[in-house]
Amino acid sequence: MPALLPVGKLPVNLLHRVLSQAPVDDARLLLGPGIGLDCAVLDFGPSLLVLKSDPITFATDEIGWYAVQVNANDIATTGALPRWMLVTLLLPEGSATPDLVEAISQQVFQACRAIGVSVIGGHSEITFALDRPILVGTMIGEVERHRLITPQGANPGDRLLVSKGVPIEATAILARQFPERLEHLLSPAEIQQAQDYLYDPGISVLRDAQVAVSAGQVTAMHDPTEGGLLSALWELAEASHRTLVVDPVTIPVPPLSARLCDFFGINPLAAIASGALLMTAPASEVTGIRLALEQEGISCAEIGLVEAGLAEVWQMTGAGRAQLPRPERDEIARLFEA
Repeated sequence: MPALLPVGKLPVNLLHRVLSQAPVDDARLLLGPGIGLDCAVLDFGPSLLVLKSDPITFATDEIGWYAVQVNANDIATTGALPRWMLVTLLLPEGSATPDLVEAISQQVFQACRAIGVSVIGGHSEITFALDRPILVGTMIGEVERHRLITPQGANPGDRLLVSKGVPIEATAILARQFPERLEHLLSPAEIQQAQDYLYDPGISVLRDAQVAVSAGQVTAMHDPTEGGLLSALWELAEASHRTLVVDPVTIPVPPLSARLCDFFGINPLAAIASGALLMTAPASEVTGIRLALEQEGISCAEIGLVEAGLAEVWQMTGAGRAQLPRPERDEIARLFEA
């Protein structure tokens, strides 16, 4: 009997093997599928189209709002402006109601209006064998050719930056999905604060990316989602074919996030982390980028550097360096399995 795959992203080796077989023969395809390449880029003359597709699987609360944010985040990492979205909504047989359809639809519509995105189509249906709604978004953005940024752009000598902290999204999901388990750990106000991490500091990095790109030369950006910041670092290393060296002590973990992760036995660096933006920039640009972000109320930390070498991620230790292990899956996945 073949081995069954666990909850979470496909294993990297399997995903690489599958993607290597994809037909990518269109001459207008400037960036296609690959590890760490979250967006496709199509050549449409003076401007480029950037395309992204992402589902909402862990969260059930506010999934329409989630879907808009996570797709817009990846579009933003290319320097593009999100413009259009298609939505596929699958609802569980036996529990789907008109009110549920209206609620999720309004979440999508309101979130799109807030960032100037038009909903241009999609699909919806009631599906058997589901126990919760599943929503898949496809977002299309637009960017001028000379402003395109991809994860392939990181250069030796660049510094690694991360905005806000980690894991913002995991904090919100854990507090929203398992509030009763936190009643003896946190006060009602703290539980509410953790649930509100969805909005403050927030899982959107659209503003983070726009401010950073306007303030200085950003050579690469990546949105840490499943597998958290550690997976994002490995994906960026593979996409850029560079070695990344990180000082874990400098990675910001908000105290409330640290408490939740400790309670659930979760590594905060390997839990779903939308809300943080991983960036690379030349050393001479770091001060200007950090200052611009902080003036907008967005914290930003320098956590390491880019080196020439194999696509690997290393951490600084008191004894020198040690390789950082790549997460096999997101830390919160096992909580949903249970």
